Amino acid sequence: MTETMPQDGFYAKVLRGLPALIARWRDLGCDAPDRLALILAETARVAKLGEPEATPDAATLHAWADPEAADEVPLWAGRTALFLLVQMPARPLPADDAEACAWAYCWLRNRAPESFEAARDALPEHLRQPLGAALKAAWIDQQGLRLV
Repeated sequence: MTETMPQDGFYAKVLRGLPALIARWRDLGCDAPDRLALILAETARVAKLGEPEATPDAATLHAWADPEAADEVPLWAGRTALFLLVQMPARPLPADDAEACAWAYCWLRNRAPESFEAARDALPEHLRQPLGAALKAAWIDQQGLRLV
C-alpha cells in the first residue's frame, strides 16, 4: 500500500513502540510480575486511563512486552505504563524512535492539552528533548483527528 499521508508511518511506530513501553515499565518496576500486572490494571481504573476487562497476569504482561505483540497491547496498558514511568525517580527515557512515538502518543491521550506548547511544557523536563520530535508528530496526528 502506498503512503498517502505524511503521518501514515506515525501510528505504525506507535504500535511498534507500545511493547517497548510496557517492557520498560515492567523492567523498572520493583515487584513480582503478577503484582506489576495488577498495579497496571488497578492504576488504569483509578486514574481513569482505561477500563481493563480483566486484570492481566504475569504471562499477559510478558506477552505484551514482546516486540511482536504490537497489535495485542491494549491502549489502556500503554497509557498507564507511561503514567507510571513519568513518576519514577529513575527518570527513564525511551530507547528508540518507535518507543518515543508510543510515549508521545500516550502522553497526549493522557492529557487534553490545548496546544502543542502546553503538551510539551507539561512534560517532565528530562523528557522534553527526547520526546520533542515524537510529540510534534503526535500533535500533528491528533490535529488530523487520527488519535482516537
